[in-house]
Amino acid sequence: MGEVVATDHLPPVKNQLVVEIARKWIGTPYCHQASVRGAGADCLGLVRGIWRELFGGEPELVPTYTPDWMEAAGEERLWQAAGRHLSEVEMAGMPAPGEVVLFRMRKGAVAKHLGIAAERNACPSFIHAYSGHRVVESALTQAWQRRIVARFAFPKGVR
Repeated sequence: MGEVVATDHLPPVKNQLVVEIARKWIGTPYCHQASVRGAGADCLGLVRGIWRELFGGEPELVPTYTPDWMEAAGEERLWQAAGRHLSEVEMAGMPAPGEVVLFRMRKGAVAKHLGIAAERNACPSFIHAYSGHRVVESALTQAWQRRIVARFAFPKGVR
């Protein structure tokens, strides 16, 4: 895999930098479990790639995962992993550009989609790797907003 980094002394991250890095991934083809800008990424791969650009290595090795993210078992593996390495943000208001947004695609299902909140032409948007598509920037419409179940920020410094 790659280098694993300790997360206890990470440098501060500006949210706008996260958005700038995420936008560099736009156009990368969707590929389950991949995380290589320009070659292939899924939604987690996009976040992993941003993490590597910010901090150099990943905070843990990522085990193999299925596209359904343990939906049948009801395990919130993606949410738990995000909670281990990112700072959970209060859900009030709209996500700030640079936040990681976690989506539940349908009621009762596990949360299994991630994106990076952004803003385009003063309208809320998010950057994500979308199955069957590529890494894209989409409008954060009401339909997407109501699916957000958690928001996270990249580490801001010493934890």
